[in-house]
Amino acid sequence: MSKIAFIGGGNMASSIIGGMLANGFQPEQICVGNRGADKCQRLNQTYGIATTTDNHAAVAGADIVVMAVKPQIMGAVITELVSSINPGTVVVSVAAGIQLSNLQEWLGADCAIVRVMPNTPSMVRCGAAGLFANELVDNEQKASIEAIFNAVGISCWVDNEAKIDAVTAVSGSGPAYFFLMMETMQKVGQELGLSEQVARELTIQTALGAAQMASTSEYNTTDLRLQVSSPGGTTRAAIAKFQSLDIEDTFRQAMQAARDRAQEMAAEFGK
Repeated sequence: MSKIAFIGGGNMASSIIGGMLANGFQPEQICVGNRGADKCQRLNQTYGIATTTDNHAAVAGADIVVMAVKPQIMGAVITELVSSINPGTVVVSVAAGIQLSNLQEWLGADCAIVRVMPNTPSMVRCGAAGLFANELVDNEQKASIEAIFNAVGISCWVDNEAKIDAVTAVSGSGPAYFFLMMETMQKVGQELGLSEQVARELTIQTALGAAQMASTSEYNTTDLRLQVSSPGGTTRAAIAKFQSLDIEDTFRQAMQAARDRAQEMAAEFGK
């Protein structure tokens, strides 16, 4: 039974831990190191897991160490902690913009490392995470890390580190794209005469229904869209307007901007 240590006990770590415990992991497998005693106490009371304000004690004997601290302090935290991480331990980073080269510099070239790009729906166990491992991570370790992130949604491996930036553009930042669309639909629904509550409920349920259909249907999203878009109908009129405004190119530019910013952040942290 693997021992998993989390360094940092914020919202993402707490969400992952909750999902793990709901999917077969045992409380005695998990320890959280967090400098704030109050947060340690809350995590202990909520999940029945071991917590400590001493990061060195948290990682002692751990098979997997999940670094869930802010990118700005990642280097300092790892540098202070690295002497207590056992050889053979795999270190998982969920920090945006911190590249493998940075992690190897702090942890050593012989450390097994996985970069993960999770997203905020992990907090409601509907997350999507992209993962990239260096060559020192074995298949058993990969399976263990998949199980951690599948506990709060799905996980997908990519075969080179640069694709983590594409993951950021699609799923890391993606929830905000849908929130913006939903925000706009609610506003326009009100302008068309619906109450705020009705516009909100219809928009959210429509988004849920569309996602469920896309997830479970044998048809792809193009086919599903065409099924809704009857010739001469209301949906066809709306889609035609979107297409005349080149919504695809707007999304392309927006997602490329997210990818480019991820690359800029990596360069900034790498200095």
